[in-house]
Amino acid sequence: MRKKGVQVIRLKTIERLRAYSDLVKPELPFAAGSCVVAGQVLVLGDFAAIETTIIGFFVGFFLSGSAMISNDYFDREVDRINRPERPLPSGRVTAKEVWALTITFGVLGLLGAAYIGIIPLIVALIIWLIGQTYNWKGKEAGLMGNMMVSSSVASTFIIGGISVGGTTNGLVWTFAGLAFFFDLGEEILGGIMDVSGDAIRGSRSLIRTRGRDFALKASGLAFLAFILITFIPYLAGYLSSSYLALICVIDLIIMFYYVRLWKIHSPDEGRSIIRNLYLITTTFILVVVWMRIANV
Repeated sequence: MRKKGVQVIRLKTIERLRAYSDLVKPELPFAAGSCVVAGQVLVLGDFAAIETTIIGFFVGFFLSGSAMISNDYFDREVDRINRPERPLPSGRVTAKEVWALTITFGVLGLLGAAYIGIIPLIVALIIWLIGQTYNWKGKEAGLMGNMMVSSSVASTFIIGGISVGGTTNGLVWTFAGLAFFFDLGEEILGGIMDVSGDAIRGSRSLIRTRGRDFALKASGLAFLAFILITFIPYLAGYLSSSYLALICVIDLIIMFYYVRLWKIHSPDEGRSIIRNLYLITTTFILVVVWMRIANV
């Protein structure tokens, strides 16, 4: 009898941890933490000291995780219709648990930034506030909301640079710009694929206010800005001809997928293309980090 009780407790604990993991969506905070570390490498040309690397990673991880968690609270009405299996509408977690985790993750991220220094703390606090404001009201703000998310993504590189003394490092700010415009293009595309959900929450996304073609053209301009900025590290002498060869391939792939977006027949097909774009850009960042470390 006692053994059975222990098994029940263990199963409940596992289920609760799975629910928490679904709230956090760990792959996205992991990517945010990795971008902070990438920012450090862009400045130093190598990994920072192990303590700085770990703290930098967790600053990005926890700040992003805090935004991911509270997002489920503000999306709860939409999720009850579109995604009832999510932790909050399914009853696997309570609203109190969501806010407790949101605050815990936020505090841990801010404490990590404070340990690094006052400037990283200020930047981290701004990022955290932007993330929470976006979840609260920004999703209904259309393009302005898209830009709020993109700014948060771009800031991960900046925090990484600041954490190792690279506040004015040109390469870091260039990659922050790349992150901003690429994510802006993805955010606009996401609005196109999630137009039904945006209608429920009353979002003023570009597709709802200006139409599909306008939204696709706007995302295209964001990707064009990304492509143009990719040449700056080579032209400014930050990176070598190996980088030039890399971006020629990356830019062509992005253009190929963008053209395909005009011919999609379903939101699922569009989401598949967006996932591919995300994977391509992630690979691009990883290769550039390797180039900096290997001095290629």
